[in-house]
Amino acid sequence: MNAKLETDAHRTSLRPVTALFRRELAIGRRIGGGASFGILFFLSLVVLIPFAIGPDLALLSRIAPAILWIAALLASLLGLDRLFQADQEDGSLDLLRTSRMPLELIILVKCAAHWLLSGLPLVVAAPVFGLMLALPGSQIAPLVFSLLVGTPALTFIGAIGAALTVSLRRGGLLLSILILPLCIPVLIFGVAAAANDPMVGFKTPFLILCGLSLIAFVGAPIAAAAALRQSLD
Repeated sequence: MNAKLETDAHRTSLRPVTALFRRELAIGRRIGGGASFGILFFLSLVVLIPFAIGPDLALLSRIAPAILWIAALLASLLGLDRLFQADQEDGSLDLLRTSRMPLELIILVKCAAHWLLSGLPLVVAAPVFGLMLALPGSQIAPLVFSLLVGTPALTFIGAIGAALTVSLRRGGLLLSILILPLCIPVLIFGVAAAANDPMVGFKTPFLILCGLSLIAFVGAPIAAAAALRQSLD
């Protein structure tokens, strides 16, 4: 009997989180273009860069991890300025702040929904884009795994910038300026892991990348919540 009550209580406590997650997915698909928009932007960058550097396949193969990671970084910025701003404009953010859910948990759910819509499709599409850039087959798996553990860090770091610029009408450019320097460590170790250089290897940069994502997972919601409280008070 007690076990059943505990299970029911657990399910009841998860309902607001589930409802918020579904709401964020619906809003993200409506105002952010969903997965297709990010993939098209990713594809545009992958197609344009070879035109700029020429048809040298050896060069393309060597710099393909860097190209794909930079493209993923820029594509992950899409829609981040609307992460909190849409709720601020329609008054939903005030309701969320006064709800029983901690603001840090709300931000965590919003970031998870944003990554599911914008980051995960890039991870799935990366092998195809890697082949377009003559990426060796041995580097496909390191690229996918590095993007899988690294792109969530980009989303969480972006949430801090989105919280800082929530009160600005057009804060997209300022958001990019604020968070791009913070994303440099993720970019460095993400490219190093994806390149799988024999001298550096895959394991060391990958583990550092995992550590950066865990730090962002823990610290970014706290920092973003503090920025939201400061901006809205």
